[in-house]
Amino acid sequence: MDSSSSAEGTGSRSGPRRRDRHGRGMRGPVAPPQVPLSASRAETFRDLVLDSVERLERRWPQLAEVEFLVTDVPFRESPSPGDDGDLAAWSDEAVPLGRAVPAGKEHPARILVYRRPVEIRTKNRDERALLVHEVVVEQVAELLGLAPESVDPRYGQD
Repeated sequence: MDSSSSAEGTGSRSGPRRRDRHGRGMRGPVAPPQVPLSASRAETFRDLVLDSVERLERRWPQLAEVEFLVTDVPFRESPSPGDDGDLAAWSDEAVPLGRAVPAGKEHPARILVYRRPVEIRTKNRDERALLVHEVVVEQVAELLGLAPESVDPRYGQD
């Protein structure tokens, strides 16, 4: 007789047990969903990017057609000729914080922001928000062919 069948049906209660005899076991969530505590780091980061984009879209309405994406880490599109796929090829390069991809036949213009490199370079939420905004401004400037200061006059002043 296995232990799962012997545990069922014993005791006077019917239905599944919610707590063990010590008052522990299944519990509700730590915080309700509307509280920021329940948002993941990725969701919080995405919100920082969206806040930055909203600030810029007021001044640059053409950004409505640009896709803003958040990925965890940069990825290599295609290996260089003669590259054996070894990760050592990345060792001399700085890790990018973002990337602007011009529009193609099959996709609109895109701006990628890399979450983990930005998080590693910041200590708290305020620093992270500042760096995210700088990365977004720099990538928008690259995409539009402008200086970052002309995209956002407050660039570099915060």
